[in-house]
Amino acid sequence: KLSFGLELGEAWNYPLPCMPHRRRSGDMMRLQQPRTTMQSTCSTMVFAWPAGQWLALFLFAIFLLSSMALSLGDADDTVFPSMMDAADVEFFFAGYDLEGLHWAASNIFQRSPRNLQGGGVSLDKTLVARGSGDGYTSKYKLKHDLDQAHYLADVLQESNPEISSYFKREVIPIYEAVMHNIPALEQLQRTKGLYAFSRQDFDLGIARVYNKALYMTNSDIIDPNWREREMLNSQHDWNLIQKQYYGDGAHDESSSSSSSVVVVDNLLTDEALSILRTLLLRNTHWYQTKTPLEFGHYVGAYLDDGLFDPAFLELAKALHQNLPRIMGGHELRYMWAYKYDSDSDSGINLHADQAAVNVNIWLSLEDADIEEPGFGGGLVVYTAKPPEDMGFSAYNTNTDVVVDKILRPTNFANVTVKHKPNRAVIFDSALFHQSDRYRFHRGYTKGRINLTLLYGHMRKGGNSSRSSAKEEL
Repeated sequence: KLSFGLELGEAWNYPLPCMPHRRRSGDMMRLQQPRTTMQSTCSTMVFAWPAGQWLALFLFAIFLLSSMALSLGDADDTVFPSMMDAADVEFFFAGYDLEGLHWAASNIFQRSPRNLQGGGVSLDKTLVARGSGDGYTSKYKLKHDLDQAHYLADVLQESNPEISSYFKREVIPIYEAVMHNIPALEQLQRTKGLYAFSRQDFDLGIARVYNKALYMTNSDIIDPNWREREMLNSQHDWNLIQKQYYGDGAHDESSSSSSSVVVVDNLLTDEALSILRTLLLRNTHWYQTKTPLEFGHYVGAYLDDGLFDPAFLELAKALHQNLPRIMGGHELRYMWAYKYDSDSDSGINLHADQAAVNVNIWLSLEDADIEEPGFGGGLVVYTAKPPEDMGFSAYNTNTDVVVDKILRPTNFANVTVKHKPNRAVIFDSALFHQSDRYRFHRGYTKGRINLTLLYGHMRKGGNSSRSSAKEEL
């Protein structure tokens, strides 16, 4: 096993196969983990060989060991890329190889600058471009990190006093000092609200703590027996949910659904909900900031950059298995979580996602949102999709065109789903959607949190088969 510490006083152990390698599939280079059964089979074959072939075996062993040395010697360059992509996730998930997916994601993460004991390579340019770099921040992002540091210092005071002391002594003072250096938002017009760290910030030590895996617990530590229990509530009628999604006329008076959009309340068991919330509150994998003057105020964590705990992967599998009609032919391709600034009231702008099925789950704490007219805090899903000839950048950045040319002709027909903890909205990911306005209490644990899982490939063109009237769910 390859052991590395992602937090002071604790270490995660990840199996390091003897010869990790890639498998070519089309134009993609897939990460692949050799299976343990393959290694066991080789051992069995060795003992079954006749004695006259032991010399050949000896020579083969020398060759194998040489290959292993070469493979492990340049593993950072040839075995593990600087970042996973959706095709890699799809490759592992197709056979429910969650162990392999976790192995790949964790090994890439271990070699990145996020890990305090790794970091032999620089951050992938894609991470920097999407707002997850380590040379800039926003005021709301750094405020989130400071609030999380205070939270961890408190909750770990008894169970892990060494880490608690580290946050109090090292992390919090640096964040507080740098916060004072960030100018007012109106003074950051040129960078759309982003703040590039100054030499003074680096002298204060911001590079040692910002966007680092300062604390990363896992589901096995939180609850060693979690794998013995189900992730999803057993009370759900999954056949009915799928009929509602496809508009099969299976609605009853209590259903909250419309064709291509279905709402599932109490999705997770209490135990699963508690584990996922704990992971999202404690793990310092919230590396993305948006440009505050262009998008909403929320921080992001992604499957390819720290959000790969086995509990999240098991949830993805459970949804896929229980919804075969919706998920058929659509493998998991991506996953992210967002936490929203309670000092703001607007979340994600109008957009469509590159997937076939979108599962959005709210993991906020109970009573975190403030009931107020006009602030449902949930999700608005429109009936329209991007046309076939419209590219990703066009339909996700040219909002005026989308509104005038695509949504207005439908009279802005939509399904508006109110926020509710442990509520899932499952819908065709190509449908335009956006966050509803929200009001949440201030405080680190009181913010709005959502988890999004994307399955399959986008199917553009046309509208959902719904009436043009607005529906409130």
